[in-house]
Amino acid sequence: VQLQASGGGLVQAGGSLSLTCAAPRRTFSNNGVGWFRRSPGKEREFVAGINWNGVNTVYSDSVKDRFTITRDRYKHTVYLKMNSLKTEDTAVYYCATSRTAYSPKDEATYSYWGQGTQVTVSS
Repeated sequence: VQLQASGGGLVQAGGSLSLTCAAPRRTFSNNGVGWFRRSPGKEREFVAGINWNGVNTVYSDSVKDRFTITRDRYKHTVYLKMNSLKTEDTAVYYCATSRTAYSPKDEATYSYWGQGTQVTVSS
């Protein structure tokens, strides 16, 4: 099962981007979804997660208060709105579905992954 991540691009520091993650219904409906990112030379890291019904969200400290994760269960889509972008947010962003109804920070608990979308923030 392949998730489709899209919406990346080039933006100046301080700007905004919105990422979208779409998946087949069976992959999404009852599962948590997380966004991760990998910057050049770094390990992949957790960015944000949302539980199966969209009620609970969790963020890494580095993006809290700047990024917002939401989901539309009817469209089987999860969004990541990124505001006040910084150069250190430059990375390939991936979405993934959790094996459970929740979205823990441990990527080992995620099963299906998208192909990634590049976000580049210029100074």
